[in-house]
Amino acid sequence: EEDEEALEELLGPSPLAPRPGAQRVAIVHPAVKWGPQKSPLTTAELQIAEAAALVDTLQNWTVLDKIIIPTKNPKKKFVFGKGNFQVLTEKIKKLPHVTAVFLNVERISSLTKKELEGAWGVQVFDRYTVVLHIFRCNAQTKEAKLQVALAEIPLLRSNLKNEVSQQDQQRGGSRYIMGSGETLLETQNRVLKERELKIRNALEKLRRKRALLRTQRRKCEFPIVSVMGYTNCGKTTLIKALTGEAGLQPRDQLFATLDITAHAGYLPSHMAVIYVDTIGFLTDLPHNLVESFSATLEEVAYSDLIVHVRDITHPETILQKATVLSVLRNLNLPSHLLDSMVEVHNKVDLVERYKPTEENALAVSALHGHGLKELKQEIEKKILTATGKKILTIKIHLEGPQLSWLYKEATVQEVEVMPEDGTARVKVIIGSSAFGRYKNLFPNSKIFMS
Repeated sequence: EEDEEALEELLGPSPLAPRPGAQRVAIVHPAVKWGPQKSPLTTAELQIAEAAALVDTLQNWTVLDKIIIPTKNPKKKFVFGKGNFQVLTEKIKKLPHVTAVFLNVERISSLTKKELEGAWGVQVFDRYTVVLHIFRCNAQTKEAKLQVALAEIPLLRSNLKNEVSQQDQQRGGSRYIMGSGETLLETQNRVLKERELKIRNALEKLRRKRALLRTQRRKCEFPIVSVMGYTNCGKTTLIKALTGEAGLQPRDQLFATLDITAHAGYLPSHMAVIYVDTIGFLTDLPHNLVESFSATLEEVAYSDLIVHVRDITHPETILQKATVLSVLRNLNLPSHLLDSMVEVHNKVDLVERYKPTEENALAVSALHGHGLKELKQEIEKKILTATGKKILTIKIHLEGPQLSWLYKEATVQEVEVMPEDGTARVKVIIGSSAFGRYKNLFPNSKIFMS
C-alpha cells in the first residue's frame, strides 16, 4: 500500500502540462535552406505537415496557421535572423485568438522559450513539449506514465536553472533557505534528483516483473515477433489482421500505442507465436524521450524476429525507414535480429499496381488482408531458423503416452493413423529442448526429418 501511495504521488498532475482547455496553435517551421542541418530526404512542407498531424492528435487543439520561415541556424537564440523574426512576430500578432506557437524544432532552451514568449505574448512549444504532451494524454499504464514523468525531468531541470537565475538577477545574489547554507537552486535540484531516483526505482521494479513474465513465456517456447515502425504506419492494424483479435482497436493517430502489448496468433503450420506491438518512432524524436522509453523497447532485444512495417503511401517513407533503422541500431540489438528483419510495405491498396523495389520486402494491405498469407509464410520460415525449431515426422504407438506428450510440448501438424499395426505418423514442430526431452523419454521412437 505504501508503494502504491508513493507511486500515485509520482504520477500526480504534471507542472509541465499545457493549460487545460482548447489551444489555437500557429505552427512555425524554421526552414534550413542549405548546410549540414538540411535533410535531403524531406521538405519544409512535409515537415510542417507532420507537425500539424501532431497537433491534430490532441483533443481540443486546432491549427490556426502554418508558417514556413527560412533560417540559416535554428539553434541561435531567436531561431531566425532579425528581419525574418520581425515579419514572423507581426504575422503571429495578427492571428485571431492565437493561444500558442508550436516551433517545429526538436528542443529550444528555456531562455529562448522565455524570450519568444515575451516577444509573441503566447505560450511557445517545441517538438519535445508537444510529443511529451501526446504521450502524457495517451499513457494508460503505470509504466507508460512513469516513463513520461522520467522524460519530464530534463525539462524541469532546465526550467529551474532559468527561474533561479532570473530570481538571482532580480534580488542581487543567491538566496539561502532557512540558514541551512543550501541555495534555492541546490534544494530544488536535490528534490528533482530524489524524484528521478524514485521514478527509476519504480520502473526497475516493473522491469523485473516483466523479465519474470518473459522467462515464463520462454519456458512455453512461444516465439516472439516484435512489430515495429514509424508512428501511424499501421502496426496495430497488421497485428489485428495476423491474429484475428477482435478486441484490438487501431486508431488513425500518432502515438496511439505507448505500451508494449502482446497478442497470440498462429502461423500456417499451426505454430503459436506472440506478436508484440511497440511504440512508434518519429523523426527528431528527442533523445531523452527515447531513453525514457528504453525499458519498453528493451522487450525487442528478447524477440526472435522483428517485423518492420512501413506506410508506403507516405511521401517521407524513405526518411521514416531511416529513422526507424537508426533507433533500432541505437538500441544495441543483437546483430542477427537486424539481419533477419522482415520489411513490410503496408497500405498497398492505396497505390495502383504497387511492386516493392527493395529486395525481400513484402507488399501487404493490413486493412484488406492482401499479402498476409505470404507474410505469415515468411515469418514462419524466419522463426524456424531463429529458434532452431525442427519440423519432424515421428512414428509412435497409439497405446503409448507419446501422442498426448507431443500435443502438450510441441505443435502437432498432422496425425496419419495406421490401424493395421496400431501406430501413427505424427508431423510436429518441436523446439530443441523439448526434442531432447522427447528422445530421453522415448529412446526407441523412429524419427524422420521433414
